[in-house]
Amino acid sequence: MLVAVTGTPGTGKTSVAAELRSRGCEVVDLGRHIRENGLLGELDEARDTHEVDLDLLNESLEEYRRKEGTVFMEGHLSHFMDCGSIVVLRCRPDVLAERLRARGYGEEKVRENVQSEVLDVILCEATDSDIPVHEVDCTSASVEETADEILSIASGEAEGHLPGSVDWSSEMEIWF
Repeated sequence: MLVAVTGTPGTGKTSVAAELRSRGCEVVDLGRHIRENGLLGELDEARDTHEVDLDLLNESLEEYRRKEGTVFMEGHLSHFMDCGSIVVLRCRPDVLAERLRARGYGEEKVRENVQSEVLDVILCEATDSDIPVHEVDCTSASVEETADEILSIASGEAEGHLPGSVDWSSEMEIWF
């Protein structure tokens, strides 16, 4: 089964993916996969990001769908791919903002990403599919604890992780 691990930039996808790899799990880094397979499109200068043809990306992942066992794919586009399950990592807005600032993001990009987190943008995109979706709040959880939660969800233990279990709507006035 292919499991998408997605979330707003800064929620912990890359760190959790590294932890899953250290435990022997196969994890596809979608950003690297996109670059290595020539799927990076035009630069959107206004948003400082490249376009990606999601259909071509989805087709390029077929080899992973045919594998035995669970394969995780990590990236903020992974919830758009055909997979068996989606795990959306979530992070409290003020913590997320600090993580993004520590990465060197400018304030406009910090605000854009935090607003996306407050509005549940990735969660809403994920739930638009017919694929089971789960949320994990990794604000104060360690990388190891977050990986444990993802492995539990992948094994069918999804209690407490249904969409809507994380709610940042009380942060609306701060970020808008």
